[in-house]
Amino acid sequence: MATDDPSEYRTAELAERAGISVRTLRFYRERKLLPPPRREGRIAWYNDHHLARLRTIAALLERGHTLGGIAELITAFESGRDVAELLGFSGDFHQTFTEETPVRLTPEELADYFAADVTADNLAASLDLGYLAVDGDAIVHVSRRLLDVSAALVREGVPLAAVLAAAKEVRAHTDALAELFTTLVRHHVVGADAGRAPSAEPVTAALDRLRPLAKSVVEAELSMAMDRRMRAERESGGDPRS
Repeated sequence: MATDDPSEYRTAELAERAGISVRTLRFYRERKLLPPPRREGRIAWYNDHHLARLRTIAALLERGHTLGGIAELITAFESGRDVAELLGFSGDFHQTFTEETPVRLTPEELADYFAADVTADNLAASLDLGYLAVDGDAIVHVSRRLLDVSAALVREGVPLAAVLAAAKEVRAHTDALAELFTTLVRHHVVGADAGRAPSAEPVTAALDRLRPLAKSVVEAELSMAMDRRMRAERESGGDPRS
């Protein structure tokens, strides 16, 4: 029995909409680049998710990716945590970070940012780091600022794998700095009553109020540290052994 749902397509209809041959469509299905269709007797029904996947495959092929590489990317993508799982709730993604703007990306747009550096390993590392999450057929980057900085570093010649490895180290250091500042606030701004730790609400309120101070300290110290490193580089002539 045919379906009245306009978002479902038979094999030939899907191939026509995607601009490929039925033979190519079947080849992609055999290579497991497409999820299985819905079966109704001997008829296979595809939907807009399959169409989006085919368009992604075509776009990545145009950008120089091989079918083998695309298959690895799809596997990493499908095994990635979705937004709700990553954040522990199913509400608005914008509620997660108070000062960061998340960015929705298609896989093709991600490839435009990082070109050949969009690999299964780098995608998996980004998912593990929490920079990326999956939302249906789209990818969500947690921070416009971090996305732009990462892309700028790659354009300067730093491999994305090295950027992500550095990001992991930065995460450890910044977590330690956040804990240090939280301890200062907890003990000296909020204070403890009769040796008891203050409740979370006043600590959270104080941290939110004093966040700009913590950011200013870190930015100033990092700026001075970069000055020290540049002076050291000039004095050593760029020799890391000096």
